Amino acid sequence: MTYPRITLHQGRERSVLRRHPWLFSKAVASIDEGVKSGQQVQICVADGSFLAWGIYAEKSQITARLLSFKENEPIDDELIAARVKAACALRGPLMARGNDGVRLIAAEGDYLPGLIVDKYNDFIVLACSSYAAEAVKDTAIDTLSQIFPTASFYERSDSRSRLKEGLTARCGVISGATPPDILYVRENGQIYLPIDIKNGHKTGGYLDQRASRFKAGQLSRNARVLNCFSYTGGFGLWALKGGAKRVENVDVSGSALQHAKEGCAFNHLDPGRCRFIKEDVFAYLRAQAEKKEQYDLVILDPPKFAESQATLKKACRGYQDINRLGLQLVRPGGRLLTFSCSGLMEPSLFQKICADAALDAGVSAQVISALRQDEDHVISLPCPESFYLKGLEIAVN
Repeated sequence: MTYPRITLHQGRERSVLRRHPWLFSKAVASIDEGVKSGQQVQICVADGSFLAWGIYAEKSQITARLLSFKENEPIDDELIAARVKAACALRGPLMARGNDGVRLIAAEGDYLPGLIVDKYNDFIVLACSSYAAEAVKDTAIDTLSQIFPTASFYERSDSRSRLKEGLTARCGVISGATPPDILYVRENGQIYLPIDIKNGHKTGGYLDQRASRFKAGQLSRNARVLNCFSYTGGFGLWALKGGAKRVENVDVSGSALQHAKEGCAFNHLDPGRCRFIKEDVFAYLRAQAEKKEQYDLVILDPPKFAESQATLKKACRGYQDINRLGLQLVRPGGRLLTFSCSGLMEPSLFQKICADAALDAGVSAQVISALRQDEDHVISLPCPESFYLKGLEIAVN
């Protein structure tokens, strides 16, 4: 079969040779006529030599997402099925350790650009954010159905990045049962996290913070804990499990806080040790700082501040401001767990921002450990953007 070609400008093949999965429009010299979004294309150097196989997206700045770099390995059902099986096998040990909520496919991290697949008990939730994900979706579902024959499938393809590709939002049941309004998934065999598949953020929950939630539990014995951007209260549940004296969950979403409250009861944790505060986090932090409140553990897990390179500078100011306030609220000897889920935020830049925040707060602080997305959110070495969640455990002296 003959496939249409995308030919690169002279000297613009370096990222493809390094197997980065994104081909940007500025590298493209020409595209064969009649190519449609979602179609498989060959990527070629200026002299016509083969470089990679990709899926074309006409309206995106990423002209093609690349899935194969071998000329004898075009994008077909066999290739996609093999990748899905390999990704699921990689998560086997994690599921065996008492985790019923697992990211089965982590998009570029698993060499399937734009395809996210999360498993919550017997519900598998897909999110397709690119034409490349759309192209492999059906084969991925067929393969997952063979691996998990009792699973029901639901779609949450409603991200902003999908709309930028020129795709419309799509959500609903693919096959099997309709998810309940809330379900609970076991984490590390100890805590049950509330998950809202139909109306929650992303696919319903944040599995990437599994290891850091466990860390928070370890730091919470007899502690007063402030959990900011708490969503459905995962960090707060682990803090209570770890023996916290008091936990304050702060979020702007009343429904998320209600789920957090219900999660506390579901896990048989003492509701008397927990508050659920519906308020803007920045405003709450400023108010607590003015009152000179002090906490043993402050957790800052904000949404993505930097959506693009153009917004990175503004995002840096936001991160510095929130970490300054957070550090002011940590008593001497206490800890701050702080995160950035902005893929454009380099770890070294985030550490510098936190250093500047400590100076502004007038405190001495040390980095105890670096934190990151958990092991099922795998990172592809050729694609540093797949390493998106950076965090620091900071001790205040």
